[in-house]
Amino acid sequence: MFPSVSILQQVTLAALLAATVAWFVALGRVLRRTRRQTAAGRGRRPLLGSVPRQTGPAGPPSECVELSAAEREAFAGLVRQLTGRG
Repeated sequence: MFPSVSILQQVTLAALLAATVAWFVALGRVLRRTRRQTAAGRGRRPLLGSVPRQTGPAGPPSECVELSAAEREAFAGLVRQLTGRG
């Protein structure tokens, strides 16, 4: 191959090249499969698909807290302050 490069360096270079090609082939397959699933309407984000539902019959019961008049007014003031409707 190269006269000034040792056999060990040549073998290492060949192994790195083979690993790079294998990585690109695997990446192409994953992207192609994801694109195909998305086009078929079955695409779902893997992380979000594993998070359990937080509402509805499968999730925990909803909570409701009654606010006092002072708390409602303080919250309304905070919303006005954050939205710039002062």
